[in-house]
Amino acid sequence: MLGTNFFGNFDLASLAIWLFWGFFALLVYYLQTENMREGYPLETEDGNAAPNQGPFPLPKAKTFLLPHGRGAVTVPNGAREAREVALGRTAMSEGFPHAPTGNPMKDGVGPASWAPRRDLPELDGHGHNKIMPMSKAAGLAISGGRDPRGLPVQAGDLEVVGTISDMWVDAPEQLVRYLEITLNSGKVKLVPMPMVKVQADRVRINALSSDLFDGVPATKSKTSVTMLEEEKISAYYAGGTLYAADKRKRGM
Repeated sequence: MLGTNFFGNFDLASLAIWLFWGFFALLVYYLQTENMREGYPLETEDGNAAPNQGPFPLPKAKTFLLPHGRGAVTVPNGAREAREVALGRTAMSEGFPHAPTGNPMKDGVGPASWAPRRDLPELDGHGHNKIMPMSKAAGLAISGGRDPRGLPVQAGDLEVVGTISDMWVDAPEQLVRYLEITLNSGKVKLVPMPMVKVQADRVRINALSSDLFDGVPATKSKTSVTMLEEEKISAYYAGGTLYAADKRKRGM
């Protein structure tokens, strides 16, 4: 029989299955270590190094070249956030909630927390800003639904805080991402579209009370929003769902 003299009594099926398990183990090891390029080494809730770092070591640093001339990113790099988290323990052991020690809306903790993304606008595949005011987006128009521009903005405590002055659209996706509010104070702020309810005669934002709108993080530019600004704006409204709950009313 072909191969009898060469392999003898060696079990080729056994070799095949052991090769498969060896490959599978190496694949799990590779995927797990690649997954540890961000967020590691592990930390406790106080920001100190966690005693149990897991069975897998950190991968060797790798440099990724960013498109559109935005430089390079090397991970893991051991960098830590420069800001201090304004939270305090409510119990000595781990697993218990931490309580804000200052103004949670400004400190960015709890539901108002945000990630330190790059302070640059997100780009599309051609290197153009993805998100822009509709007044600056040539060729885009509302094809259906209620145009909210010009409608008054009602806060969660039923006070009118300003007027919708523009819509900020994701041009490649052709979606409205933010509404622009000109407040009664004259400041211009953005609100994420999922946080609003457009009605026939008003735009309702239930997450914030009227006294909190001036504190919404602003954009550096009138025609673009950076990824970091998006994080902070969205986090601010998310924080209001908890921290402004005592001022919220259920009126429609």
